[in-house]
Amino acid sequence: MKAIFSLLMVLALVVIATVGAGAAKMQTIFAYCIPGTAFLIFLVGFVCKIISWAKRPVPFRIPTTGGQQQTLDWIPQNKWDNPSTGPQTFVRMVLEVFAFRSLFRNTKVVLQHNDGKNPIVAYVSAKWLWLFAILFHYGFFIVIVRHLRLFMQPVPMPIQILDVSDSILQILTPAIYISDVLLLAGLSMLLLRRFFDAKVRYISLVNDYFPLFLILGIAISGVYMRYIAKVDVMGIKDVVMGLVAFSYKVPAGIDVSFFIHLFLVSTLLVYIPFSKLMHMGGVFLSPTRNLPNDTRMVHHENPWNDPNVKPHSYEAYEDDFREPMFEAGLPLEKNPEEAA
Repeated sequence: MKAIFSLLMVLALVVIATVGAGAAKMQTIFAYCIPGTAFLIFLVGFVCKIISWAKRPVPFRIPTTGGQQQTLDWIPQNKWDNPSTGPQTFVRMVLEVFAFRSLFRNTKVVLQHNDGKNPIVAYVSAKWLWLFAILFHYGFFIVIVRHLRLFMQPVPMPIQILDVSDSILQILTPAIYISDVLLLAGLSMLLLRRFFDAKVRYISLVNDYFPLFLILGIAISGVYMRYIAKVDVMGIKDVVMGLVAFSYKVPAGIDVSFFIHLFLVSTLLVYIPFSKLMHMGGVFLSPTRNLPNDTRMVHHENPWNDPNVKPHSYEAYEDDFREPMFEAGLPLEKNPEEAA
């Protein structure tokens, strides 16, 4: 039901754009007003969220570790999965952001029956999730960068090279972009995983399904525009350049699929600052990733400790509540008669 509800919400967005930009002839609103407002919400929301996270105190080192930490000289340290210095942590962040290293190390628990009788708990590699996550994220990133050509005149050479490289296979007319295939393949597998993996399906919520269906709708509408409707790209660029230059004019002769695509993109922009998709910025501020594991080398003191608050040891706590704890049957360091 959660998946169906999410799908219905995306279909409702498609209907709104179809009726608004098609039957109601509100092309100017869907071409300029809604995207411009969505971008402002995205920009302000993104910046406010990052500032909010940056202001959160992190008094302790709490990095997630995945290997041997620095210890005796004759014990090799896993520098990238358990960094102890700033440069090592920087390398770890680079590997995490660009190669999804923690996901690459993903394992799953299985029961193996080696002797045919007693099952043995074992951990096996699960690289397929990492693979399709890489396909999805890099495909999505290339698509976004490639679309920058619609916002610039003249188009910078690096974006032109990327556009040519992405369509180098020259399959069909117009040429199929490799990034489109990667995006759809990765997104489909991530969505199917939530359908057919019972454990993942059990913990999935509406806010897990909705962004996947929304991005899938964006991808499908973009593919439809390019390969089926074959919309006027130059006309679309005029609309986009008008949005960038604040020179609005009523778009004419553009297929309604463009407005559906643009409305879904606007919805995604508004949704990002308030959803799990903010991990694109939050990963850089995650204390489990951006801190070295040097708690045994450096003494860290909490700068927010109130000097007027006296510490309360467990011995003092037990002295205060020994009788009630004894009556409740809780374990004690000293029984009442011993303490007396």
